[in-house]
Amino acid sequence: MTARSQRLQVVLALEERKEQRALDVMNEVRSQWQAEQDRLEELQRYQQEYHQQMRAQQQGTVPVTRLQGWQSFISRLDLLIGDQQTRITRAAERLEQARQQWQQAWERRRGMEKYVDTCRAQEQRDRDQAEQKQADEAAMRQFSRRRQ
Repeated sequence: MTARSQRLQVVLALEERKEQRALDVMNEVRSQWQAEQDRLEELQRYQQEYHQQMRAQQQGTVPVTRLQGWQSFISRLDLLIGDQQTRITRAAERLEQARQQWQQAWERRRGMEKYVDTCRAQEQRDRDQAEQKQADEAAMRQFSRRRQ
């Protein structure tokens, strides 16, 4: 019969795979969150550049239609930035969920490792006791033979 610790290796391997999958998911979600962050920074830079260009061109007289066009475009950029911030918030929530799932998987795997280690230690104690018992019995037999 195989030892309990050996049979539990299958369960431990399964927990390790689950933890790795959870880690992979978390890393993928983190990449998505970072991409959303990068997109927001890009939009904000574009907005700043557009404001600077608009101020530079306003040194002289500017037709009203051009001012209205700039204001309309800046308003659209503001909306895009607001939407992007919402996307970042959602991505951050998904990242936190993925992090929690990975941490739970890590804790399950770690708990299984500790349990397997405990089983191994108990099995070693059992083997040591059995060896000690055999040694004691052999010593008793030898002692009995000498007395006879």
